[in-house]
Amino acid sequence: MKLLDSLNENKETIKLEKMSLVYAMTSAVLFGVSIPLAKLLIEDISPVALAGLLYLGAFVGLSLYSFMSKKNEIGIYEKDAKLTRTDLPWLIGAIVTGGIIGPISMMIGLTFISGLSASLLLNLEGLATAVIAVFFFKENAGKRFWLALVCMTMAGVFLTWQPNQNNFSLTGPLLIILAMICWGIDNNLTRIISDKNPIQISKIKGLVAGVTSLLLALSLGANLMLGIKIIFALLLGAFSYGISLVFFIKALKGLGSSRTGMFFSLAPFIGAIVSIIILKEPIQWTLLPTICLMIIGIWLINNERHEHEHLHLSITHVHSHNHSDMHHTHEHSELTQGQHAHEHTHPEISHTHIHWPDTQHRHKHI
Repeated sequence: MKLLDSLNENKETIKLEKMSLVYAMTSAVLFGVSIPLAKLLIEDISPVALAGLLYLGAFVGLSLYSFMSKKNEIGIYEKDAKLTRTDLPWLIGAIVTGGIIGPISMMIGLTFISGLSASLLLNLEGLATAVIAVFFFKENAGKRFWLALVCMTMAGVFLTWQPNQNNFSLTGPLLIILAMICWGIDNNLTRIISDKNPIQISKIKGLVAGVTSLLLALSLGANLMLGIKIIFALLLGAFSYGISLVFFIKALKGLGSSRTGMFFSLAPFIGAIVSIIILKEPIQWTLLPTICLMIIGIWLINNERHEHEHLHLSITHVHSHNHSDMHHTHEHSELTQGQHAHEHTHPEISHTHIHWPDTQHRHKHI
């Protein structure tokens, strides 16, 4: 009987991983196509207005998802912890950098460079996130991190080089890099409140960022007449920024952050392929070393290993978790399975294992 139960459990695990892989790939595709499709829209919609429409569309998409989803599927406990007043400074910072400045910089940058180059520069978001985490949040950085930094920097140089004109085009790439830095800041700030409801966070970001950017666009003289392009922009935001995030979160539950990030790294290359097919953009020889360097950089970052003895102090808090890891072995009076949130206490423990800067491992390094 135990053997049968074990086999059934393994089948469920395999099924979950397969579905999570589909979620991760779908999320990457939806986000990857956003750059070349936004490039098409930028001809008729001002960059600031387009940034607002994309995030407003994300809010609409996530609101529809929330409405259609079943609530409290796991009994007496909520699935995710809700935001509190202490989370507001981090949320506001994430909205300003990742929801307003970043997208506007991205859309303006698209007016200067090709969708192909902009898509590949998306790879710098992960690197920017890591660099900010190391220098400002004092996270650990190993040899692979520094090698990845060198590879990504060299790839960025190739993307700014225009061999046929024998010069470097900096305005567009610098704006895209600024957007990646803003999203890197956003990722680090959001990570601090990542144990709270991700759909709630994203809906607030989408609504506030979308409305703010649209009001800014109108104050700058943008003419927004409801038409097919406006509707398409909202749909693009709903799928590429909103629904893509839903699939990304679903993938995290079955694959974990490391493997999900690895599969999501395909997004920039999907955007590059779509740019070549739809936008008919020319391929230069600099594309080959760029792609090779970025693949090496992504592999180095995703395979970074961090292990040392560390101390977990006793703490009582509320956040979303399941009982599949060593930090959440507490018992419940009620039968509980899957992701859930409630107040619980972690006893003090000191141990050594490979870990990343998640909710349980935000300690400082000497």
